[in-house]
Amino acid sequence: MNPNPLLKVENVSVRFGGLIAVNQVSFDVHQGELLGLIGPNGAGKTTMLRAITGVVHATEGEVYLSGAPLVGLPIERRIRQGMSLSQQLVKPLRNMSLLENVALAAGSHKTASPLRALTHVSNQAELALGMQMLEKVGIADRANQMPGTQPLGILKRLELARALALKPQLFLLDEPLAGLNSSEARALANTIADIHQGGMTVVLIEHNLSEVMRLCQRLVVLDNGKKIGDGVPREVMGDPVVQAAYLGGDTLASDQSNQSKEAQS
Repeated sequence: MNPNPLLKVENVSVRFGGLIAVNQVSFDVHQGELLGLIGPNGAGKTTMLRAITGVVHATEGEVYLSGAPLVGLPIERRIRQGMSLSQQLVKPLRNMSLLENVALAAGSHKTASPLRALTHVSNQAELALGMQMLEKVGIADRANQMPGTQPLGILKRLELARALALKPQLFLLDEPLAGLNSSEARALANTIADIHQGGMTVVLIEHNLSEVMRLCQRLVVLDNGKKIGDGVPREVMGDPVVQAAYLGGDTLASDQSNQSKEAQS
């Protein structure tokens, strides 16, 4: 493994007024990793992801991508330096086909300035790349269909394809399995695994623990904005501190006790 991380998060804090959403969090992501960023609701996971992408500003600390500092850069500059985000809430352009949605993302470099947009009139390369991305996520057969006619599982795959069309070094996924049934979630998790095995570095926020444990090589756990775990999934999830925070250790123990009493009665 390359000793220099692709992504380095160093003592990042995010404050909203008097609320500390992320508190002095540090972790690295190395080239080729699939890292799970997990924790209970309100732990600060999405805020951490937004601090990495620049959607929210880090109050303290630094974020580096391939050694280059990102804090202070606008979102579009960070994306152009090699990251993309697949968001939990999918919002495609409804008046464009699935293929056109992905092609638009693929051509984002052409619209960096009005002059550059005027000098590029052909979209054939973007349409070709868009079709490749739709094939990668398994929905190329729906390329010419409209988003408004698609179920959630297809729209989730469209969101992956749009993010991949940016050709990122680092792929950030915010709860891609949310809202899917178990078979849909497993199928989409398999697609994410295929994308990772193709060489993509992935950071995954996800509440579906069974799929997290199946997919991820390493976990970083947040609770109340602080990092409480970092390591191999089974070791991290076996930590009593993580169990208490993420799984509700006291609640689980109480539930198990109640089940035992019911079985005895």
